Amino acid sequence: MATTVPGSRLVSDDLEARSIAWRRHLHANPELSFEEHETSAFIEETLRSFGGLEIERPAGTAVVARLHGGRPGKVVVLRGDIDALPILEENVIPHASTRPGVMHACGHDGHTAMLLGAAQLLVERRDELAGEVRFVFQHAEELPPGGARDIVEARVLDGADLVAGVHLLSGLETGHVSCAAGPVMAAADLFTLEIKGRGGHGANPHETVDPVSVAAQVINNLQQIVSRETDPFDSVVVSVTTLTAGTARNVIPSSAQIGGTVRTLSLARRTEVREAMERVIAGICAAHRAEYRFDFEIGYDPVVNDREASAAVRDAIVAELGDEGLVEVAPVMGGEDFSAYCAVAPSAFFWVGSGNEELETTFPHHHPRFDIDEAALRDGIAVFARTALDALR
Repeated sequence: MATTVPGSRLVSDDLEARSIAWRRHLHANPELSFEEHETSAFIEETLRSFGGLEIERPAGTAVVARLHGGRPGKVVVLRGDIDALPILEENVIPHASTRPGVMHACGHDGHTAMLLGAAQLLVERRDELAGEVRFVFQHAEELPPGGARDIVEARVLDGADLVAGVHLLSGLETGHVSCAAGPVMAAADLFTLEIKGRGGHGANPHETVDPVSVAAQVINNLQQIVSRETDPFDSVVVSVTTLTAGTARNVIPSSAQIGGTVRTLSLARRTEVREAMERVIAGICAAHRAEYRFDFEIGYDPVVNDREASAAVRDAIVAELGDEGLVEVAPVMGGEDFSAYCAVAPSAFFWVGSGNEELETTFPHHHPRFDIDEAALRDGIAVFARTALDALR
């Protein structure tokens, strides 16, 4: 059984127990993106119980709390997301979702609990702080355009010297935390393609322009962009995930629809892949006398950690969990709207391991059996709090 790496003495057993209780309440009462009204009310009520915080609702269902230290200084922003997913939970646990079809299947309940724990810990140690801590409980990370954009537009990050965001990771063993400089999550874009041909009888294909045949060639050739036009050391994903065409087996349809996602770790690569896709599509369609309509929907930008901000978080990890607690995690090709923070302030996104084979908490994120090893909450609280304490001494 995995256990937390020794060294996290900053977080008391009592605070860990409270964070677990908060997390279980949130897990049992999940709410979808932009609909987190009860979640926000619970967060605000809990924050007010700590005392000493200025609490505001700057955007939608987000909650922001400000803690001013005893002396002027820098501004540290700590961010956790609060929304759930439209997934039917399959876990049989006492705190399973009470809302059919809605589930905390990505760990945001844990992120919220960790940020609440960090807030209480830092309130109790505010005399040690020279500056300000802003605790951002962000709404709607799961649904583009996302809540991070709203937070930035509300000027919550104005004057921030360091922004730290957390994410649990079921593929990383509990007791280990990672924070690398540079790209850590991908741009998450979507595309749709309609291929327009000329329908007809399946017995007379020569009288048609078959969009199904063209679609098959497009799908195969799009993979050439990754395998033959991309540096093997540069991570790019082009996944076709939907294909719709026709209604009868003896009829060649007049059109076919394709959809999918593109993941890249840089804005430059995103542009290159989009242009290459259109070139491939245009060439194949022209060769077979088909027309097309291609739509490329820009999603979240890549999450690119600032070097100095990442170093500060890494120092906090080592201070709390020891050298053995700090590990390296390769960039994840999932998307995250934390990228909006990275664009306006020195930011670092860190992974907290929550995988435990014995507790069956290694299911992937967005899986109906996703769960976390709650020992990970202590690690997240400790890294959040130590990052702020060290930055504001």
